Amino acid sequence: MAAPKKGRGSSGGQSKPGRALALILIAMVALTGGMFLSGHTTPRLGIDLAGGTSITLKAKSQPGKLEAINETNMNTAVSIIERRVNGLGVSEAEVQTQGTSNIIVNIPKGTNSKQAREQVGTTAQLYFRPVLTVTGGGPTPTGSASPSASGSGEPSATPSAKASSPDTASDGESKPSASTTTQGRAVTGALKKDETPTPSGSGAGETPAATETPDAATAALEKKFTALDCTDAAARAKAGDGVKPEDPTVACSSEGDAKYLLGPAEVSGTDVDDAKGQFDQQRGIWLVSMEFTDKGSKKFQAITKKLSAQQSPQNQFAISLDGEVVSAPQVNETLSGSAEISGSFTQQSAEDLANVLSYGALPLSFSEDTVTTVTAALGGEQLEAGLIAGAIGLALVVIYLVAYYRGLALIALLSLLASGILTYTIMALLGPAIGFALNLPAVCGAIVAIGITADSFIVYFERIRDEIREGRTLRPAVERAWPRARRTILVSDFVSFLAAAVLFLVTVGKVQGFAFTLGLTTLLDVVVVFLFTKPVMTLMARTKFFASGNAWSGLDPKRLGAKPPLRRSRRVNAPTDHPKEA
Repeated sequence: MAAPKKGRGSSGGQSKPGRALALILIAMVALTGGMFLSGHTTPRLGIDLAGGTSITLKAKSQPGKLEAINETNMNTAVSIIERRVNGLGVSEAEVQTQGTSNIIVNIPKGTNSKQAREQVGTTAQLYFRPVLTVTGGGPTPTGSASPSASGSGEPSATPSAKASSPDTASDGESKPSASTTTQGRAVTGALKKDETPTPSGSGAGETPAATETPDAATAALEKKFTALDCTDAAARAKAGDGVKPEDPTVACSSEGDAKYLLGPAEVSGTDVDDAKGQFDQQRGIWLVSMEFTDKGSKKFQAITKKLSAQQSPQNQFAISLDGEVVSAPQVNETLSGSAEISGSFTQQSAEDLANVLSYGALPLSFSEDTVTTVTAALGGEQLEAGLIAGAIGLALVVIYLVAYYRGLALIALLSLLASGILTYTIMALLGPAIGFALNLPAVCGAIVAIGITADSFIVYFERIRDEIREGRTLRPAVERAWPRARRTILVSDFVSFLAAAVLFLVTVGKVQGFAFTLGLTTLLDVVVVFLFTKPVMTLMARTKFFASGNAWSGLDPKRLGAKPPLRRSRRVNAPTDHPKEA
């Protein structure tokens, strides 16, 4: 009769623990090797640790568009703002929604924070409007003539547009010049006569035709233009509030040194396909080149055809963004398809304007709610404090394990080391892979994970000690304790992972870092317990130190108050050699 096979089904699926250990060791080596080969040997730090700027933008309700603040428009705004920030050369910026009306923009260190704020905070829609008149930025004195079409208050830095040819590229005037490029597309559509009024006479010292109509709207607009003080930052910011694209409006220059009376919008930011800041080697100047969509090209050709027949300043179109005129080039010929704007540009101003033109058309208007700047020094202090807190927490766990579990603490420490290696390498690789950044809440999540991981070991160790108290030897105790401990560990980790997942889905910003780290470490806890802790415990149970119940093993039957060893005669199916005595 063949002897029964030993150990069948008793190992909990790990009668060969070497396989599980080999699998997790291969994974650890592969992740570590991938980390060094990628060159990213440290986790990417968030702005609260590495330094940077965090900007909160709040969507504003506009007259007649109370339902414009919705999920679709917010997501569109996030996409455009992200492209705009990345247009500054920032490859690691984070742009995401918070709640129903806020957008959080996190910009890491190494970026010009002032430039970034100007680009991110300028979030209104972009329009090209014909200039009706322009004067100095201050309010028009009482009793003076109506706003002049002569452009006497026109700033000297206003760009002009001229034909692209060698002899007209620069005419020697003190004003900056601008070259244009046409692609010969057909002209379709024409501006209405009242959209770009023709000046009466020479235009000097006379009121534009648009202001000659004695209706209430025109009178109110003229009064608003006269009273507007562009030197006042608050008045400058509110100049174009509540104005529809199809209505004329007043606006100020970005610097506040000029104010404009503008006609209805003829071209919007969505009609600009691309814009770039470029350096012209021949003329030695910086300029902005624009490419329009097919529809935008037709609109632009129509407006430039009309403007080129006017006198200054009515041959200008204003590029209006967030109620401010960022540029007002002159037009001396019909343009189509693409154009170049040149003037007193520096490299930064040319690239800034190109960035605005490329990504300026947002479906909503935003106001800058809060701005938080974190220096790298402060971030380093926070990281150091977090690491110290983690080290203290780990030390307390180690002291508890050694004092209470003695030899079993070695298995727990090896498991914690394996979990730490997996967590660190994965975090380092997730930085370049998905843009994961380790912020302070994420560090807190990793510290909390130490306790969660240690708790799994304790559950398993206590189950083993319970089996020894029942009188079993170590090897069967290890195998019998595993199914019960496994269920408890899985339920506990499932609850922790569910909490992390819910927290990650319902929150944004830094709290998501905590939730992501907590969820990641919880999953790794399951992997480590199944593929490392259990196999190592199985191997250790075969050693004399643990199997003999050494006093320092943490599994001494006497210290645990074990019952006498279980006997085979107590088994239910055991045969009876002698009948019971009466």
